[in-house]
This record gives sequence, C-alpha cells and structure tokens, in this order.
Amino acid sequence: MEQKGSILMQRFELGRLLGQGTFAKVYYARNLITGMSVAIKVIDKEKILKVGMIDQIKREISVMRLIRHPCVIELYEVMATKTKIYFVMEYAKGGELFNKVAKGRLKVDVARKYFQQLISAVDYCHSRGVCHRDLKPENLLLDENENLKVSDFGLSALAESKCQDGLLHTTCGTPAYVAPEVINRKGYDGKKADIWSCGVILYVLLAGHLPFQDSNLMEMYRKIGRGEFKFPKWFAPEVRRFLSRILDPNPKARISMAKMMERSWFKIGLEKPAIIATENKELAPLDADAVFELCENGGPVDESKQERTKSLNAFDIISFSTGFDLSGLFDNTVPKKEVRFMSAKPASIIISKLEEICKRLHLKVKKKDGGLFKLEDSKEGRKGSLGVDAEIFEITPQFHMVELRKSNGDTMEYQNLFKQDIRPALTDIVWSWQGEPPQQEQQQHEAVQEEHQPSHPA
Repeated sequence: MEQKGSILMQRFELGRLLGQGTFAKVYYARNLITGMSVAIKVIDKEKILKVGMIDQIKREISVMRLIRHPCVIELYEVMATKTKIYFVMEYAKGGELFNKVAKGRLKVDVARKYFQQLISAVDYCHSRGVCHRDLKPENLLLDENENLKVSDFGLSALAESKCQDGLLHTTCGTPAYVAPEVINRKGYDGKKADIWSCGVILYVLLAGHLPFQDSNLMEMYRKIGRGEFKFPKWFAPEVRRFLSRILDPNPKARISMAKMMERSWFKIGLEKPAIIATENKELAPLDADAVFELCENGGPVDESKQERTKSLNAFDIISFSTGFDLSGLFDNTVPKKEVRFMSAKPASIIISKLEEICKRLHLKVKKKDGGLFKLEDSKEGRKGSLGVDAEIFEITPQFHMVELRKSNGDTMEYQNLFKQDIRPALTDIVWSWQGEPPQQEQQQHEAVQEEHQPSHPA
C-alpha cells in the first residue's frame, strides 16, 4: 500500500496524495537520484481488469507518449508490479485550473492566456491524430509559472479509433462540457467536439459559471443540443461573436482551430510555445506486469561493461510490443527477422556469451557504441554474407533485453543459423524468449506434462 514517505522502485519517495478516483490515486513524489519533483499515478491493475479498462490504460500510455508539448503534462515513464501500474508524470505545482475558477471569474487577459495555451495544446494534439474528449477545468493543471498543462488522456481517441464513416461513436466526457453531436449518438468528429469543449471552458473562465446548466440533466442536454445560453452583461461584443462561433450546435458550421487562431481577440498578447519535436508515430502499449515484475530479479552488475549497453525505458519496451499480451509475437520454430530475449545476467556475461558463440561459429564480431554488436559470416551465402545485429538494452542494472535481427543476407540461412546454432547456445543466459514463459516455468511445465503422460509397455 502506498504511504507518504514510502520508497517506490528504490527510486521515488512518495509524498502527499494529490487526488484520487475510482481506479487510481495520484501522489506527489521526489526522484531520489535527481531530486526532481514528479507526480505518480498509481493504477490498481485488478480493478481495471475487472471493469475492462485495459484498452483505456493502453490508449492513455500511447497518447501521452505521442504528445510532447509544453502545455501538455509529460509522461516520463511507466513502471509496474504484479498489482499496480505506475505513471511517472510531470508535476504541476499550481494544481487544477478549476480551483481558480471556483473562486470566481478571471480577468480577461488571464483567461485569454489560459485559452491561448489550451488551444495551442489541443491543436497540436489534433495534428497528431489525437482527440482529448474530456476537456474541462479539472483536467487543466498549472505549473509553478502559472502556465496551463492539459492532463488526463484516459478518454482520448486516436485517429485510427474512428469507424468506417470516419466518425467517433463513443459517448464520453463530462455532461456540461460535451458537444451536442456527442449526446446525439449519431457519430461525431472528435476535433469539432474538442473545439466545443474549449468554448465552454473559455465561457467558464470569463463568466465564472457554466453556459449550460440545469438541475434536470435531460433539460441541460436539450439546451446544449440547441445551443441555448446567455452572455453575462460584461462580455464584450467581440467575445460574444467569438463564443457564438465556437458554441455553434452545428459542428459543420462551428469555427475551426485555424480560424479561431486568426481572430484578433485571440491573438492579443499571444506567445507561441516552442514545440518539442518527436517521431510522428504511435507507440503500442506494453504489458507492464509481464515486463516490470522481472526487474527485481537478477544478479550483480559489472559496471565496467555498462557503457556498452543502451538504457531501455518503458517506452522503448512499449515500442517492442503489440499490446498487453506479448505472447504470439514469435513462432518457436520459424523465427522472424528479429527476435528478443530477456536475461537476468549482467551485460558482461551476455557480451562474453555472444563472443563465445561467434568464435565457435566462425563469425566476425564488430562492436559499436550503445550495446550494438554486428555478427558477420565470413562465407558468402545465396544473397551475400549473412549479418546479424545483436543489441543489448538495459531495463535495470540487473536486467537486460537482447534483440537479434538479420541485417543482411538470406532470411532462410539466418533462420537456420538461429534455430540450429544461436538459440541453443544461448540457453544458459536466457530468462525468457519474448512470447514464451521464463525458462524455469517452461521446465516445470514440461516436467508436469511428462509426469502425466500415459506409460506404454516396452
């Protein structure tokens, strides 16, 4: 159980509870190595399994890895035990924007600054194919410099989540901030729905209350569907015209992000944040339990060899997997062009074993930086010399992942070399091959099968 002052994964000291929901709690924490303040979201794995929220957690990991923007909370890494999943995130010292709005309406310049930062973040998300779908002041945080940070991507949707008609069909979000087309359940454009939510947020920042509210939920939905709301008397004409274009119940007529950012009211005092460049691809989620429960195993580390391995964090592991279930990625008999295994041996042992195999098979070894080794056959094959790249990744100082992949030559020759020579020679350092149970579990399983085999008379 997480408690204030407890140490998580030997790296983070947990502090006060920042907030909690049905399936997760968020704590302030301090990195014991760097001293940096972080927020750690602790997710109860059993609870999310029971209610079928695995896809939501996977999506949140993927999206937060995909979006790197100064106005979006950054996800630093993902860790896990058998029962918990931990998101280590950027800490927003200023808390929720909601707490400011709860005290009353904001000054126009302050509200505009937050709205500009919100639009910059949401527009960037949209450019990456991500729709947030739950924008509200409670999900907008502030850092120590009073800059806005969008958080909570649990209900977000990626572009490939759309149905064949190109629209989203999941009703989600918070009722008062949700767009009318979402309520109608006829399919909607997630980007247009986010624009509507941004409009509601701007109204709340400037007015201090919601544009659509009623004690009867159905009546509130009716008002949202018709776009029925009133402007406070202090709203300037330009703001009224602007909000009328954003809170248009017809999504096709609703103002676009590009047009919104061209409005003169929006551009007053505008500061464009520097966008953090990232690779334009979605990373698939990881089986956090399968990977991270291994991290407590393993022997001592030969520090002299550490500079020859590449550090591997959770996101690298995510990119190597196709989902929470890692099984079935590789066929036992016909390996793909690349295969991976986990080892609880120090990097020095793994390197020595690779060198030993190469010597026995008469392969040349070329060492490169970052734990990369190139194994080359001196003989000419059907498609030139066979080449295999072997790369060692450090998950923790006590645990490594090794990837073997064909770099040149004939695929069939590579498969035969791997199946007949390389794999059998690696047995004593392999904890488990990807998609297979650990060696110890495999041996126990085979022993049980053998024990229950029917006996035959000689």
